[in-house]
Amino acid sequence: MRIYHNPACGTSRTVLGMIQDAGVKAEVIEYLKTPPDRAQLTELLAMLGLSPRQILRKKGTTLETLGLDEAKMTDKQILDAILEHPILMERPIVVKGKKAAVCRPAEKVEPFL
Repeated sequence: MRIYHNPACGTSRTVLGMIQDAGVKAEVIEYLKTPPDRAQLTELLAMLGLSPRQILRKKGTTLETLGLDEAKMTDKQILDAILEHPILMERPIVVKGKKAAVCRPAEKVEPFL
């Protein structure tokens, strides 16, 4: 199991705690320190079954706060923005095998445990 984690995020801390409490070993990727590259992010999106637009954060640092207009951006441009500013990616994302989920709310991690 792998978790794309931001220790400053309460939901991300909760999900990591749920994983640890279940006794599951997980690779913790602090994605702000070690962001996924284009290939990893593309693979992650495929496992999620989501577009780049669908994993954008809705709170905190957003495209708008960076002076970008989401409505005028293509998926490729949004992907590029996430790669340049990983804080734009919603978290936490949990991966197990070929399945992944944005675990917001935290209970979405339960099928992975």
